[in-house]
Amino acid sequence: MIDHKSKLPLHVQVEDYLRKLIGMEKFKNGLFLPKEVELANRLGVSRNTIRQATNKLENEGLIIRKKGVGTRVADKKGLMTGLDHWYSFTQEMQEKGIVVTNLQLRVEWVTVNETIRNFFNTDPDKKILKLSKLKGEESGEPIVYFESYFHPRVGCSEKDEFDRPLYPMLEEKYGVVVYRSAENISARAAGALARKLKVESSFPVLFRERFVYDVGDRPVEYNIGYYRSDKFTYSIDIKKGSF
Repeated sequence: MIDHKSKLPLHVQVEDYLRKLIGMEKFKNGLFLPKEVELANRLGVSRNTIRQATNKLENEGLIIRKKGVGTRVADKKGLMTGLDHWYSFTQEMQEKGIVVTNLQLRVEWVTVNETIRNFFNTDPDKKILKLSKLKGEESGEPIVYFESYFHPRVGCSEKDEFDRPLYPMLEEKYGVVVYRSAENISARAAGALARKLKVESSFPVLFRERFVYDVGDRPVEYNIGYYRSDKFTYSIDIKKGSF
């Protein structure tokens, strides 16, 4: 199943293999997927390669892993759809004729949680560049709060021009072309971000988690956004495929 002479990275081939497995009825019905060591032996790859592939599938919400128990296909409890087009928030608002501004901007080096470490496949003590932005209307009323974390491979630094649209800056300065994002969207209370967003702590916000990849399907950015529900509607345009 794995072609070691192919130019396609091994972890991408393993990911494709696992996607076929989780699409099988027996695994959809609750049967646990083969263990990491078993998959490594079966496919002739390292356990780290298996882990890269399973981390990605877990981030996309397709599988659930429990230590000491095993890995199984995640239950589908809602609509999951791919988005054909996606932008930076500033670019998207510009196309709609809406002017937004950076109310707050902060760049710092931080240690990160397990979700980000798994996505980037980095060590626990590795410092990651974090960009925080509070965006709002010209009047100063906040709309959304973002946090972005960048893979060390990209080479971003605190001296970059983060006050401009992000993805064009990455392409122009670092040659990084973002190509795909996997997103998780949910609703939650504003909580600790209430003061920043100028709402009550119980106020509902739209939480969006985004895993961004380049044209080589390598991780580039982990991004989370908290949108004020009275200021923003997340719309999806879905086209029916051909028969």
